[in-house]
Amino acid sequence: MQIGFNLPISGPLSSPEIVTLIAQHGEALGYDYLTLTDHIVLPNLRVPGYPYSESGEFFGEGPERRHEQLTAAAFIAAKTSRLRLVLAVMVVPHRPAVLAAKMLSTIDVLSGGRLVVGIGAGWLQAEFDAVVATPFAERGRVTDEYIRAFRTLWTEDAPRHEGTWVKFDGVFFEPRPVQRPHPPIWVGGESGPSLRRAAGLGDAWYPIGSNNKHLLDTLPRYRAGVDRLRRLTAEAGRDPASVALTYRVKRYGEAVPEKASDGERRLFSGSTTDLVADLKALRALGVSAIDIDFERPDAEASIAEMRRFQEQVISRL
Repeated sequence: MQIGFNLPISGPLSSPEIVTLIAQHGEALGYDYLTLTDHIVLPNLRVPGYPYSESGEFFGEGPERRHEQLTAAAFIAAKTSRLRLVLAVMVVPHRPAVLAAKMLSTIDVLSGGRLVVGIGAGWLQAEFDAVVATPFAERGRVTDEYIRAFRTLWTEDAPRHEGTWVKFDGVFFEPRPVQRPHPPIWVGGESGPSLRRAAGLGDAWYPIGSNNKHLLDTLPRYRAGVDRLRRLTAEAGRDPASVALTYRVKRYGEAVPEKASDGERRLFSGSTTDLVADLKALRALGVSAIDIDFERPDAEASIAEMRRFQEQVISRL
């Protein structure tokens, strides 16, 4: 099982010096990958709407102050040598398909094949209205078409696509990604459409357990989600085992109430021993990668918590 950490490219820890410091310490501590989130603009944050917290508010201070995700990934690729760079997740409709495919391919080439393309369709309409040219209501179909266009550009000698939102023919696309056939595509999201997207197009399913509308915060709930994914993958004509399992953890330990609404213990609540047990249980279910958000008020505290987690939790796996 690979363990990753979230790199804070928003808020008070997002200066070039601090993100470099945290990334390089994470690499030195032996973490396998880092993650980078994706928002371009945010609306009035006093209006709750964030789906992954009980209050509907964003975690962390100053989320509206943030770097563009793909630019930040290219920057941090130059500051590290081993860590995988996981987009967590790229909102696919934010960027025109051919341009995004080129940017992603460039990052993969310049990083020596370390990119993982986590993707999602997005959820924040106010941001779409400001940034995206395609309709918010069609974001799922747009995402699916863009992913197919990415794969065509990344893998075919004479790429051609004739779709509703993407059209190209007679173009050259070089250099292609280092990773073959292309960088892994981890499909984020917990809803039915997200599961179908993972089953039909993904190399991995990459949910967050704390989505209030689609909770995967206990072992029974997560097992049920995996069972549904496997069923949908088979229905899509693919080997159910071909879609890997990955998982994101936004809060853990004492920050997580112990009892979930289904009466079970919440994953990643409780003591260090509980955290070790949860990681082992998910590994036994076939989860191959889990990332944790270690963000604290300052860089030193964040790095100290990353070190503590590595010494007290990861070392016991």
